[in-house]
Amino acid sequence: MPTDPTQQSARRAEILRILKKESITRQEDLVNALSLRGVEATQASISRDLKELGVAKVGDRYIAPQNVRSAGGASFDILAGFVTGMAPAGANLTVVKTSTGAAQSVAVALDQAGWSEIVGTISGDDTIFVATAGLRQQQQLMARLGQVFPKANKS
Repeated sequence: MPTDPTQQSARRAEILRILKKESITRQEDLVNALSLRGVEATQASISRDLKELGVAKVGDRYIAPQNVRSAGGASFDILAGFVTGMAPAGANLTVVKTSTGAAQSVAVALDQAGWSEIVGTISGDDTIFVATAGLRQQQQLMARLGQVFPKANKS
């Protein structure tokens, strides 16, 4: 039986509120948190909701998109601890290393940041390839990444 769009919207809004306030590591935990707030949902509906909302699992917890990005641009505060290193690879490619499972979330944040230096990104499990138009843009990108991820090793 299809879900009432009003109920679905209310459930999704509550999911975002929960993710903003609590550390949720499993979908079952989210189902339970919703239940405590009087919102009944199945794990299958939660899975669909998370996908539609653009929620990412970073490390061992779910992160809502607005917790990764602010209206003024990318806020990498949450993701900074997951970036372990970065290095140029030729004149047009920068390799960003992350903790296992964090590369996609960091790549999405980089894409959403709208930085002019970035032509595109490709991410795996713990590695991101960031393409730039040339050496000058790569140098600018490395400087910006160094500011955003100051604890990452630079090669």
